[in-house]
Amino acid sequence: MMSKRLRITLVKSLIGVTDKHRRVVVGLGLRHTHHSVERLDTPEIRGMVKRIPYLLRWEELS
Repeated sequence: MMSKRLRITLVKSLIGVTDKHRRVVVGLGLRHTHHSVERLDTPEIRGMVKRIPYLLRWEELS
């Protein structure tokens, strides 16, 4: 059985964002606006996404 995955997209610019939030974006592997990555749906990744919801769009993949 495959694990659930999340597609995470950076939808807002990092201009004016705090350093902690920038580090979360880098930790997710996002590089620039409208860049998307797919990550396993783990509690760690969910926590990172919930920390910066105003910068991201995410969806669950089956």
